[in-house]
Amino acid sequence: MAKGLQGFLWAMLLLFCAIQELGSWAMHTAVEGPGLGEPGDPALLAGGRVKRGWVWNQFFVVEEYTGTEPLYVGKIHSDSDEGDGSIKYTISGEGAGTIFLIDEITGDIHATERLDREQKTFYTLRAQARDRQTDQLLEPESEFIIKVQDINDSEPRFLEGPYIGSVAELSPVGTSVMQVMASDADDPTYGSSARVVYSVLEGEQHFTVDSKTGVIRTAVADLDRETQDRYEVVIRATDMAGQLGGLSGSTTVTIVVTDVNDNPPRFPQKMYQFSIVETAPVGTAIGRVKAEDSDVGENTDMTYQVKDEEGVEMFKVTTDSNTQEAVITVQKPLDYESKKVHTVVVEALNKFVDPRFVDLGTFRDQTIVRVSVLDVDEPPEFRPPSNLMEVQEDAHVGSVVGVVTALDPDTANHPVRYAIDRSTDAERIFDIDAKTGAIVTGKVLDRETAGWHNITVLAMEADNHSQVSRASLRIRILDVNDNPPELATPYEAAVCEDAKPGQLIQTISVVDRDEPQSGHRFYFTLAPEATNNHHFSLLDIQDNTAAVHTQRVGFNRQEQDVYLLPILVVDSGPPALSSTGTLTIRVCGCDSSGAIQSCNSTAYVVSATLSPGALIALLVCVLILVVLVLLILTLKRHQKSHLTSEDDEDMRDNVIKYNDEGGGEQDTEAYDMSALRSLYDFSEIKAGDGGGGPGEGAPGRNPSSELHALPQWVQSPDLDFSVFRDYICRKVEQADEDLSVPPYDSFQTYAFEGSDSPVPSLSSINTWSSGSEQDFSYLGGWGPRFRQLAALYAGRRGDEDSEDS
Repeated sequence: MAKGLQGFLWAMLLLFCAIQELGSWAMHTAVEGPGLGEPGDPALLAGGRVKRGWVWNQFFVVEEYTGTEPLYVGKIHSDSDEGDGSIKYTISGEGAGTIFLIDEITGDIHATERLDREQKTFYTLRAQARDRQTDQLLEPESEFIIKVQDINDSEPRFLEGPYIGSVAELSPVGTSVMQVMASDADDPTYGSSARVVYSVLEGEQHFTVDSKTGVIRTAVADLDRETQDRYEVVIRATDMAGQLGGLSGSTTVTIVVTDVNDNPPRFPQKMYQFSIVETAPVGTAIGRVKAEDSDVGENTDMTYQVKDEEGVEMFKVTTDSNTQEAVITVQKPLDYESKKVHTVVVEALNKFVDPRFVDLGTFRDQTIVRVSVLDVDEPPEFRPPSNLMEVQEDAHVGSVVGVVTALDPDTANHPVRYAIDRSTDAERIFDIDAKTGAIVTGKVLDRETAGWHNITVLAMEADNHSQVSRASLRIRILDVNDNPPELATPYEAAVCEDAKPGQLIQTISVVDRDEPQSGHRFYFTLAPEATNNHHFSLLDIQDNTAAVHTQRVGFNRQEQDVYLLPILVVDSGPPALSSTGTLTIRVCGCDSSGAIQSCNSTAYVVSATLSPGALIALLVCVLILVVLVLLILTLKRHQKSHLTSEDDEDMRDNVIKYNDEGGGEQDTEAYDMSALRSLYDFSEIKAGDGGGGPGEGAPGRNPSSELHALPQWVQSPDLDFSVFRDYICRKVEQADEDLSVPPYDSFQTYAFEGSDSPVPSLSSINTWSSGSEQDFSYLGGWGPRFRQLAALYAGRRGDEDSEDS
């Protein structure tokens, strides 16, 4: 049938082309030469203005031609053609000579190949008419188009597949799921070859498709994901607007039904049973239960809770977020003897409820959980749980402090034995009766030493010591008045000799190691041995202090410088205890303002003791002073060594002033002659180094011969001043190079002492003469003040002469 239809279409197409060809003979286009040809064409200009033109009809060719003969396309013709074969027709352009052939004489064009409009819709060619003899153009070259005429040879195709869509379950009828679209390669402008309509081939029971738009919609309202969660729907697209003979294509669309929370949670069982030992600590997990939910994703998230009051008190239910299970844990300690079985009502409910489906029913479910408590052998329990006892500190050894009681909670009710954990009572101050639990004192108590005792009492089964309970017990030692009051410190006071009656000397306070519940109350009075005292009085101020005042006018240190005043202090008991303390009072001398100057031969000291902070400060000060002294000594030593190293460079340091005048002939201690002697020794040694002196070779010289003559400056023609010259030049160079010194030089002359002095120079600097070369007889003419000096040096000169002789 398809072949017959195709033949019918070919026959109709050929008939249409024949009608067009017959009509083309009635139409022609006459165009003048210059208007059709190129300017300056010789064929057009040879005969002047020649009226010529092309004659042809519009060309069409049917695609997919399957005939054996070339397919006639059309005919080109020039109005100058007289049919004598003098004109040759040629074509050029797309497909010329291959796809399209032209008869040179008649101008008929045929297609020799099968064409496909979907690949190329038209061909552009150019036609020429030439003189067969001269090969000259008779007509200007003209362009024409051959269109490929479409036939319905392409079926619709779904190019965007595979298609996957989704729709929520229980969606109403007509809910849009998705859109599919098919494409047809045929010419949409020619006929109905490209007009596509859609239809459902498979799955029409649940879905429909819009024939024009391809939108897929639900056909029923009871899609249930829990029943079927996906559908495979086949969609067909047909061209020719669905008419008979149209081509078609199909695709498969996968539609996933998504979940909504339309199913409540349900427990698989209406009762669960668990068991747990009674000693399980709080927080122990008893078991897990889970409610099933047919939904998926977050629609299965649920929470659990305990509904009954008993269960809420004893147990706790939490939700495991990973498994969505209810975890039942112990919230209070269990007791087999009190209750053996507990019944708990657990409820599960969805966390996210969709309000659209509330009418489907309640989205919660309940189940019963029975918890059986298992009996175990438990240690004894202390009853009542009080942990405080009190005992007087004067209680005798063996006195009962209190009794602890422990019972076996098991039904067997085993006997209980008691003990004290000795790690908490290493000194064994307390003991306990193993059977009765009575705690007694084991040693004498002293609240002032330890006011509280913390011990641990052990209770265990008589036949199973592994079942042990511990209880912390605090024992408070109650105070009794067993310590007399004492003066707070060994008081010492001072009184001025000119003190007046009633003057306050000292305020007395006391301390008591006891701590009576009603507080301290002390009473002060003078001791019986001080009843004959007429110098001082004691006043009780009623605030646990007392004041000592003078009772007479003036005191005399010469008669008595120290008074000892005994003071009796009594507490409030019971029983009342007392002690006697002594106040030392010193008689001191004071100034007009009352400030103490001295107390007898010993200075008055305000405080006999120093605090640790003061001692530390004092030690730090001493240490700082020692460091400073050591630093000063080190600096002095360093400076001394530095000065000694510069003696040879700075000659001024060797100048010693000895121009002080003495006190006359009788003054033998006004000047130290050792300085002059040392200078002389220095010069003599220098002279000895230069080539010998009087000191050489005289080991038998007596001590009196150690007195040297005063050196005297004598101008010598052979003196060498190169040392001074070099030194001065070096200083000048340093001054010139140093930019920080003032812009002038300072020269010091060391080799000149002045002129017009009646007395020769006594300087020992660079004295080249030895003591033996000088005569000191001239000293006798200097006057009475130098008489002793003249006698000294004259006597030395005489000794030297005698030694030489």
